[in-house]
Parts: sequence; structure tokens; C-alpha cells
Amino acid sequence: MFGFVGIALTMLMVFGGFMLAGGHMAVILHSLPFEMMMIGGAAIGAYLLSNDSAVLKATLGGIVRSFKGPRWTEGDHQDVLCLLYQLLRVARENPVALEEHIENPHESPIFAAYPRLLTDENVVSLITDTLRSASLNYDDPYQVEEMLSRRIAAMREEALEVSHALQTTADALPALGIVAAVLGVIKTMSSIDQPPAVLGKMIGSALVGTFLGVFLAYGFVAPLSHRLAAVTRKDLAFYDVIKSVLVAGLHQHATNLCVEVGRQAVPEHVRPGYDALEAALRELRKAA
Repeated sequence: MFGFVGIALTMLMVFGGFMLAGGHMAVILHSLPFEMMMIGGAAIGAYLLSNDSAVLKATLGGIVRSFKGPRWTEGDHQDVLCLLYQLLRVARENPVALEEHIENPHESPIFAAYPRLLTDENVVSLITDTLRSASLNYDDPYQVEEMLSRRIAAMREEALEVSHALQTTADALPALGIVAAVLGVIKTMSSIDQPPAVLGKMIGSALVGTFLGVFLAYGFVAPLSHRLAAVTRKDLAFYDVIKSVLVAGLHQHATNLCVEVGRQAVPEHVRPGYDALEAALRELRKAA
């Protein structure tokens, strides 16, 4: 919502201020299709040239995601804490019974209670791989923590590739605008014998290229890149919560304490309340 408001406000303030200052939109509108073709086309071509297929496929989804905002809500954080609570209890009470849940998570009644979590393969694999490793005696908390940190860091690097690619494009747009402007000047110089009124319009059209490159870079693409990076980091914090609970479990802390460690790791704006989480855990204990 705020993204669309930001776009509308940017357009209104820039072009509204231009017109109120006595500027005429006719020159800009006349040049806009050609300048956009040169600058936008070159930017897209450079984007295709500099990025692999995985980044290209993820770009559209990343742009949509930047407008939709973070994926994980307060309810999702409470759900993953409840899921981990149940799995840790099973691991301690009956390790053999845990196997069916971690080997076939999509058929597990524990995982099935949290369908949103089950749709994210990173969530499922992070939990099941760690618990499977612990069951195979790879249970040194410090080694597991380091392993999970490296894995999440790799996920973070991959997830931020689209944001980095967009920022690179934003950095290139002003230079591409200059290229378009120089071409406009070349065109103007080839018509130097024309009267001043005609040359003025041609120079104005050429300068639209510089304006458009800078405007697109700092008014749209760079903010979009920053927004996508912020959303991505907020979503990736979800995996840090999972890591915190699993590592606390390997330290053999009480299950309730493991969950509280995870709750404290949740970003404040989506952190479940202590009372609400405790009530949810109480219901799980009654149902067990």
C-alpha cells in the first residue's frame, strides 16, 4: 500500500512542481517514448547480460514481494515456536517416534497442523535436517550452531541477489541517461542551421534523457531495491528463530525455555506475546 502511495507522491511532487514553476509537459511527453526506449531498453539489456537465469526468474517475484511486504506474521512466528515445541518434546520423550515426523514431514500430523510452514521447504528442511543430525549423534551445540549459521548465511546471500541486481541497475541508470542525452545533442548539432526556437526544443528533448535516467534511478529503482532488501532480511530472520530454538534444545534446556529463547529472537514488531504463546502451548499439552 505505502509503495503505491510513494510512487504517486513522487510523480505528483516532481511533475506538479515542474508545472507550477511554469514548465510545459509537452516537451517531456514528446521525448518520453524515445528516451524511455533508449534508457529503459539499455537497462533491461544490461540486466539480462549481468545476471544468471535464477536471478532473472526471481526478479518479478521479488518486485511483487517488495510491495506485499514481509511474508511471516506474528501468527506464523507463534506457529513455528509451537511446532518446534512439539518436535522437541517428542525427541526427548520418544526419539524413535520422532523419525516418522522428520523423514516424512508432509505426512506428519505435527507438521500438518501448520500448513503455511509446511509450504516453505527451507523451514521444513532446516528443522528436519537438524533434528536428523542430532539423532545421528551430531549433537554438539556449537558445531550445529555454526552449521546452521553458515546455511542461513548462504540462504541470505542467495535471497539478496535480486536486490543487489536492482541496485546495480539503479547505479547504471544515470549513466544511461547521459548516453541518451549525448545522442540528443548529436542530433541537435546535426541541425545547427535551424532557428533558435527549434534548437531550443531539441536541446530540451536531449536533456530529458539525463532527467529520466536520474529520476528512474533515485526515484524508483534504488528505493525498490532497498525495500526488497529490507523485506528479505525480515523474512530471513524467521530462520534465525528456528536456529535459536534448535540450538537451545541441543544444550538440553527445558523445552519451555527453548521456546522462550526463540520468542526472544523474534523481531519485536512480530514477536508473539508471552501470555498468548503460553496459552497456545498449554493447549498443545492438553491435546497430547
